[in-house]
Amino acid sequence: MTLIDLRSDTVTKPTTAMRKAMAQADVGDDVYGEDPTVNKLQDAVAALLGKKAALFVPSGTMANQLAIRVHTQPGQEVIAESKAHIVRYEQGAAAALSGVQLHCIPGDRGLVGADLVEAAIRPSDPHTVRTALICLENTHNGGGGTIYPLSTIERIRAVAVDRRIPMHLDGARLFNAVTATTLPAASYAQHFETVSLCLSKGLGAPAGSLLASNDLALIERARRFRRMYGGAMRQAGVLAAAGLYALEHHVARLKTDHDNAKRLARRLQHIPAITISPQHVETNIIVFDVPGHRLAPAALVAALKQEGVLINAVGGTSFRAVTHLDVSTEAIDQAADVFARVLR
Repeated sequence: MTLIDLRSDTVTKPTTAMRKAMAQADVGDDVYGEDPTVNKLQDAVAALLGKKAALFVPSGTMANQLAIRVHTQPGQEVIAESKAHIVRYEQGAAAALSGVQLHCIPGDRGLVGADLVEAAIRPSDPHTVRTALICLENTHNGGGGTIYPLSTIERIRAVAVDRRIPMHLDGARLFNAVTATTLPAASYAQHFETVSLCLSKGLGAPAGSLLASNDLALIERARRFRRMYGGAMRQAGVLAAAGLYALEHHVARLKTDHDNAKRLARRLQHIPAITISPQHVETNIIVFDVPGHRLAPAALVAALKQEGVLINAVGGTSFRAVTHLDVSTEAIDQAADVFARVLR
């Protein structure tokens, strides 16, 4: 039985063409700055984001944590939405590695407005922790792949500039937002001092993320912390080649993932046991509830796996399914039939 894996877009495997590009990559020692493929990837991502420089790192978590480290001092505070990746999925790294605390504010499907951000900024007071950074996530994983409206980002940016607080964008799935809105990546990135971008999610590379900025000194600090965190790589061009291939061949096709996610959401809507709002599916992530079912969440995940479909339970009676380049439209229809059969 072939499993239809909807747990995440991180489960994608390199295509044959991507593997060929990796095998043929021109490489050098990146710690010395001598890997030509890494340098090409860094330049390409910086240009796409409208930034002066970018740094290649092993993972999205490392990119985010490097941003926090270079923007903050121990004892300071970072504002983030309560379901953000840096809050839920990075093992408390902000506290462990940078010595900062997170000020979590609840959003609507992961999104917060300028008024909430402004209210969360600490006053200038000798008794109060200092707000050192504002982090947004676009698209928002925990919110169900939601896209931050550019107008909302602009209003938050105005607050940040007025209060002299830098901003970081967790843009792990930024190209999903770009594909859905047709806005250039730089239109989003221009409002942030640093931007992270992940290659191993919807873009389908096996590993790698980048941190980009207009501040060259900041990027150089991030490079030093990358080594401290164990993220310095040698002949990393093999991985960078996969990223370059993904940027050239896998961005436009993200629309297929979005279409498949909407297709699955519409099919799930017709299953009485499922509560879902298809209109909230904006990109490639579907979040739905199965309230009051006879099977507990873990048992339901196991029952679906037994029938050939993999998904994740994400808390309470909520579940998540994610479309990606290894799941065809035909597989989406097959998965919908399995959902209907298991939940009948």
